[in-house]
Amino acid sequence: MTETLPRRDEAFRPGETALLLVDMQRIWLEPGADPSHPERGPDHYFYRKTSSRTIPNQERLLAAARANGVEVLHTIIQSLTEDGRDRSLDHKLTPIHVAPSLAEGLPVASLAPIGDEIMLPKTSCGIFNSTNVDYLLKNLGIRYLVVVGVLTDQCVDMAVRDGADRGYLVTCVADACATITQERHDIALKAFGGYCWVTDTDSVVARFNALGKTA
Repeated sequence: MTETLPRRDEAFRPGETALLLVDMQRIWLEPGADPSHPERGPDHYFYRKTSSRTIPNQERLLAAARANGVEVLHTIIQSLTEDGRDRSLDHKLTPIHVAPSLAEGLPVASLAPIGDEIMLPKTSCGIFNSTNVDYLLKNLGIRYLVVVGVLTDQCVDMAVRDGADRGYLVTCVADACATITQERHDIALKAFGGYCWVTDTDSVVARFNALGKTA
């Protein structure tokens, strides 16, 4: 018997669609906030790209998601303990540590969770590896997972690949993601494009708005 398979870019369905924002934290997005990279001034490519394009596009996606019944989830890099003893070995070696009391560890104000939107702290590159997001998404009945965030070639990449491996139809909104250089961003999209539908903010906003009309 021939199995009928879905398309990665098939239409989203009401009640089955989620928007995931990856690591949109002040520590990474505000110039001077990341102690690991003091050399990156406000004119660095990453800060210019995220402030002029990535964050505004995510604001549009968030507004459309919230207005049309799309589940919104946030994940941030954050230890459970103040000294970071619960971190993964990789984060200890790097080192990456964002204490739960650090204000800069929270999302930028315009992208912060509202109401009962779920925010999951993680201590690994991949959200599926150090949180219960798969359990939550399945409980929520999610089939279509829309991923945005930073860095395109690290934590976004992992979310896309791991989500696809677990049976979600994943969408990556290319102009709502960013990494340290445009070259790295473009290479990453080409590398993991086979795991998802790579598209743009306008297309996903239109799809979110269509959900509101059919709900």
